Amino acid sequence: MSLATIRTDVPARLDRLPWARWHWMIVIGLGTVWILDGLEVTIVGNLSGRLSEQGSGLDITQSQVTGLGAAMYVAGACVGALFFGWLTDRYGRKKLFMITLGVYLFGTAMTALSFHAWWFFLFRFITGAGIGGEYAAINSAIDELIPAKHRGRIDLVINGTYWAGAAFGALLTVPILTQLPVSWGWRVAFGLGVVLGLVILLVRRHVPESPRWLFIHGRGDEAEALVRGVEEEVEREDRVTLDPVDTTIEIHQRKTIGFGTIAKTLVTRYPKRSALGLALFIGQAFLYNAITFGYAQILQTFFKVPSGNTGYYFAAIAVGNLLGPLLLAPLFDSIGRKVMITGTYVISGVLLLGTAWLFGHGALNATTMTACWCVVLFFASAGASSAYLTVSEIFPMETRALAIAFFYAVGTAAGGITGPLLFSHLVGTGQVGDTVTAFVIGAIVMIAGGLVEAVLGVRAERRSLEEIATPLTATDART
Repeated sequence: MSLATIRTDVPARLDRLPWARWHWMIVIGLGTVWILDGLEVTIVGNLSGRLSEQGSGLDITQSQVTGLGAAMYVAGACVGALFFGWLTDRYGRKKLFMITLGVYLFGTAMTALSFHAWWFFLFRFITGAGIGGEYAAINSAIDELIPAKHRGRIDLVINGTYWAGAAFGALLTVPILTQLPVSWGWRVAFGLGVVLGLVILLVRRHVPESPRWLFIHGRGDEAEALVRGVEEEVEREDRVTLDPVDTTIEIHQRKTIGFGTIAKTLVTRYPKRSALGLALFIGQAFLYNAITFGYAQILQTFFKVPSGNTGYYFAAIAVGNLLGPLLLAPLFDSIGRKVMITGTYVISGVLLLGTAWLFGHGALNATTMTACWCVVLFFASAGASSAYLTVSEIFPMETRALAIAFFYAVGTAAGGITGPLLFSHLVGTGQVGDTVTAFVIGAIVMIAGGLVEAVLGVRAERRSLEEIATPLTATDART
């Protein structure tokens, strides 16, 4: 339904803001969700051995936890991303990033109360649905609220905080596995995820709606008031005078954008960008979801690491993953997206092939294997985070959340559902050659994603979102 035609300078005013306390509120309120995702995945991976032990309260095997359990979590994330992503573009960023966090809290709490394998799998699916919805709602909100000159590094760092949660989860499982009874220690781990989620929920209440979403959906006065308030706050706290802007955009306001219009935009208007998004997501999903879900099983199967000690190794890997986005993120805004994304994907893939060769020849132990993975994932983590950055900034405003959801769902379904099922079987055979095959597959798909970026990548650094992709509702939008 079309409303009025307005001319607004809101995007330009948001992009010219200096970094301020207001932006930190956005980062803390929205970015912390990745800590929850890292916590969830790591807890399940490291507790897989304990969940399968007699007396845990669940009749389940370790391969089922790392295979079917992981696949159900990722399947839920794919479904949740698509469903909540569509709702995010339709009803707003803020409403949905509150709802999706609520879904996560419910799913995690119910997982802690599991009494049967089917209950565990069901609520892993629901937990994943909440996390998948979070990806769509939050990535779109972050990119629309953060100034263009900071967007790349902030997006990468926020997505990289997944590994802060992974490190915390890995260390958390050590006392649970060694000090608490097998029957309820793992329940405590999931319960702590609920506590952390409730804290994030309280902080998130203060995060505003995206002004860009507001003025497109007929709420221009609210967008203007919100941005004016932020400008006054920044000028008062930082004691600066903001320069006026002379860049405007004319918009045909609409209450809703049809799903058919969104789908047509992705397929016919931006086919190369769509191919790029798929390549990046499939590459990182195979490398991460396919292999790290079962890393504890690799340590136990091939290096005889006790289940209570796997958390230490995974915490080391998580630190390598966290350092990648933190240290490399500024280069994505200075050197540029195309060079850095291509480089991180290809380098991590090549290093993984080298790790596979060393592992296959028996040259690694648990410590050196972990060291190799730290180096591989230092680059891979920055590359994986850039996949989310890419699809959140190269499509029009009206399609942003659903575009993130679509590429996340398709890419993750290919690498994150097929991968765990395939690779948990390969690792579960106990044959070195089968695990080497798993590593090689992940490496090749990751390298392929980097090569696609080299050909189809978009130079989006330091450019406004409206310059990268003209909104569909803009009067000068090209069809």
